[in-house]
Amino acid sequence: MCRNASVLHYPVCESIKSLLPVVDEMVVAIGKGDTADTTLEDVRKIGSPKIRIVETEWDLQKFPNGMENAHQTDIAKSHCTGDWLIYLQADEILHEQDYPAIRKALTEEYNNTSVEAFVLDYLHFWGDYEHLVTCHGWYQNEIRIVRNLPEIHSWESAQSFRWIEGFDGISYRSAPNARKLKAKKIDANIYHYGWVRPPAVMTKKMNALDAVHSHKKKRFSGEFEYGNLSNLDIFRGTHPIVITTLKNTISWSSQLCYTAKKLNRTHRFKHERLKYKIMHLLEKWFNGGRHLFAFKNFDLIE
Repeated sequence: MCRNASVLHYPVCESIKSLLPVVDEMVVAIGKGDTADTTLEDVRKIGSPKIRIVETEWDLQKFPNGMENAHQTDIAKSHCTGDWLIYLQADEILHEQDYPAIRKALTEEYNNTSVEAFVLDYLHFWGDYEHLVTCHGWYQNEIRIVRNLPEIHSWESAQSFRWIEGFDGISYRSAPNARKLKAKKIDANIYHYGWVRPPAVMTKKMNALDAVHSHKKKRFSGEFEYGNLSNLDIFRGTHPIVITTLKNTISWSSQLCYTAKKLNRTHRFKHERLKYKIMHLLEKWFNGGRHLFAFKNFDLIE
């Protein structure tokens, strides 16, 4: 699901293309965007017969605090006909090297009804295509594959999914009968490019997200400050083929910082806060990089 993906620099077409080889059908819920938005036309131009577009209207009054994201995800889900549903957000991409592991897991667990979902690992890119945020507080894995069952719904701001009996269609953050899904882990990654944009567009995207999440005070202005990228981990793997063009045409490298410099923006992200930095070092030194006391949106089963 998406809205204003083109004007906010979401790689939605690359996301769709990364998923097409794995699926029998591809449902995309596209919300009515600004007059300059070309997302609908861009997705149509992909030209795959697998793609089915559902045109929608967003209602931030009825679904505040990010819940419209979950509502739109549920709309897309309701149009799916497959047994397993693979969910990607508009800035998430699959790597072709992970297709076999995904196919294998879905085939092996097809008749095992105790498995309701699958969890994939995350690579969060920050600023450019070479730096990763791995700090405590940035989720390391999340549900991205679920069974196509009516009781399974998107949850909160569409970060995960829950099993909800008798769902009222509105309470995406407070459904009383919601429970976590029973999930298995697949050795595969979600490549998350949500923080890779030209600084001015990143500010526009953050303000758009704040509006969806009902923030009343504007937190970002001017060109977004990514901060000192030299403090982050370097990505040494390969990117998905579908992102090659975007990766090779990055136009804002000169606006990024690789030395210590005071941040002017008042809002601090978790990897920029002292307590999270300390936790990250402890996890790196003593826990193999695995996050301590991390909240999980699922119940992992063997």
